[in-house]
Formats: sequence, C-alpha cells, structure tokens
Amino acid sequence: MNAIVPIDRMPISSSLSGTDGLNRARGATQIAADDDRSAVLAWLARYIDTPATLASYRKEAERLLLWCVHQRGLAMSSLTHEDLLMYERFLADPQPAERWVMTVRQRPGRASPHWRPFAGPLSSASQRHALSIINALFSWLVEAGYLAGNPLSLGRRRRRVGPRQTSRFLPHEHWEEVKATILAMPTDSGREAAHSARCRWLFSLLYIGGLRVSEVTSSTMGGFYSQRDRGGVERWWLEVIGKGDKTRIVPATSELMTELMVYRKAHGWPALPGSNESTPLVLRIIGAEKPMARSAIHEVVKGVMRSTADRLRTRGLEWEATAAQIEAASTHWLRHTAGTHMTDAGMDVKTVRDNFGHATISTTSIYVHSENDARHDATQAVHKIKWDASSEPLTHK
Repeated sequence: MNAIVPIDRMPISSSLSGTDGLNRARGATQIAADDDRSAVLAWLARYIDTPATLASYRKEAERLLLWCVHQRGLAMSSLTHEDLLMYERFLADPQPAERWVMTVRQRPGRASPHWRPFAGPLSSASQRHALSIINALFSWLVEAGYLAGNPLSLGRRRRRVGPRQTSRFLPHEHWEEVKATILAMPTDSGREAAHSARCRWLFSLLYIGGLRVSEVTSSTMGGFYSQRDRGGVERWWLEVIGKGDKTRIVPATSELMTELMVYRKAHGWPALPGSNESTPLVLRIIGAEKPMARSAIHEVVKGVMRSTADRLRTRGLEWEATAAQIEAASTHWLRHTAGTHMTDAGMDVKTVRDNFGHATISTTSIYVHSENDARHDATQAVHKIKWDASSEPLTHK
C-alpha cells in the first residue's frame, strides 16, 4: 500500500497525471498548466493572500487528487459524474482508515510520516462544503480552458428555503462545562500558569469578541483604542482586519478589557497597550513574542474540548452525548456559539451582524457613530463570559 503524502511531494505516474485526461479541453487554455496537479496549484495561487481560504481549499483539492491517484486510479481530469458520486460516499467513510485517517490526537505536520488527509469521516455538512469547493475548482478550470466540462454541475440542486440554521454551536449548559475546564486548569508551574492564562484570554477573544481565528493571528494589541462620546462616556474598541481584508471594529466590552489586563499582567506588561504596540493578541508560551499559528490555536481549542469531554465521560454513560458534541467542537464553533448566545439574550440581529462583520456600515456620519455607540452598549449589557461568576458545572438532568 503506497504511503499518503501531500500533493507537493506526491509522485504521479504519467497515466494519472492528467496530460491526456478524458475531460481535457482541446482548445487554447488561459493557464500554462498541462497536468492536473499544476492546474490545481494554479487555482490555489489565486488565494495566496487569504491564508484561511487557501488552507481550506488546498485541503479539499488535495484530498480529491490523492483519492484519484491512490483509490480510484484515474486522473482528476478524467473523472465523470459517477466517479464523484463515489467520492462523496468516500468522504463519509474514508477507507481503508489506516491509509487515510490520522491515528494520533495531536495533528502532525505535513512533513510527518503520520500525516493523513482526514481526521475522521466527514459529516453531511462537511461533505457539502467539500463538494462546493471542488465544484468551484472545476468551474474555474472550465473557464480557464483546462477542462471541457464540470462533472459536478450535473448534481441534483437542492432548493433552499430561507437561510440554514447552524448546528455547530454549544448550548449554554455545554458552554458552562467548557468554561469550568479552563477555570480548573493547573497553575502550579510557570508553564501551566502561562497556558491557563492564555486559554482564558483566547476563549475570551473568540467568545466575547466573536473573532475569527485569522483575526486573532493577524491582529495586535495596538488595535485596542478608546473613544469618548459627547456625554463623556468612554468605550473601548478592537480594530481587526476581517474577511476580505476589510477593517472592522469590535466592541471591547468592560469584561473583555478586564481579561486583556489580566492577560497582560500575567506577562508583566502595563495594564493597557499603547496605540502603536505590535504585541500579538495571543502569544506562544515558549520563544520570541510571536503570534500563535492558526494550527496551534486550533489545537489549544481542541485540547480544551477533549479535556471537557473526558471529564464528562467520568460521570457515566448518560453524559456521552454531551461529551461527544463538545469533543466535536472546533475553533469556529465558538464564533457560532457567541452569535447564538447573543441572539438568545435578545440582542438585535443587526447588532450581531455588525459585531461579526457580516455587513459593511459607514462610520462617517454622527448618526452612524451614535449607532455604533448603541451597538457597544447593547453588546456590553447582555453578552458576557462571566468567568468569575461562573457557578459549578450544571448537573445532568
């Protein structure tokens, strides 16, 4: 059984390279690529300035190419609609697991011999997401003149009735359990204390601020600033670069500012950052003052979720469903959790939308400035993490 390696190191025979793919367009092309891997890399190069999108798209394109070579024995540019139906079933259960699925909890790097394309079977939602990315890839390759047609375009289109509701969030009682795990972290050694402080600050940013992981890694503490309104009320904000390189301001509530000061005190810094301070929002524990990598943030969050699930499982089998949901939670779940809890608390949907950067609102007029102040007040009034006021974890009913 051939070992699975990332596409940039994967040997591909000429018969599977796609140079003679059955679905190759025969006219002039707009890209220089003459094989499937090169065509995929040309598509991915368009997203080099958006690391989160690039990582997501590379993952799905890589999985497809690896499946073509190692499982289907067919060039990507020879795939038919029927082949892609087989691939959809494969995503739901990647077999043989020893070839496709990681066996170690801490995700190994791409250079590791333990690296695999999957962490486990994909949920129905993740399957749809994967196929939508592949559909975008095929559509672009058709437009570029590389493929003659998009085999995924023949798929049955499901009519959408209104916006889909996300299920990837933690109910309030499950969120309390996650907080309890962080509050109970050991602080005996310097490293343990640093890890505990970092987890509390990171989860505060992701929940109170509703930040994306890319915003956490790209922003600095110099992004915090304060403004006073005409009545002399001071409000703090955090400026981040959001999706599509758009600047947005996030209400830095008094609770978030308190957590910032606690985190800075743990590092021996002044309580408040300077306006030009370049300190990353979240730091590595060891080494120079550099921001945590996206993968490291994901692993910290997953570690907290696993610890919470393990603790709940010790209570008995009746806690298995709760433990399984928490264990499945990822970094982005915290953003969905924050948004859900905001609306649960009665916050206006428009305020939630603006907090999360789902729409652009001009900040040039006094009316809009006043609107922003109201958004800050509404967020501070109802959306709290309540670290110190947390009660004991709820008992199972």
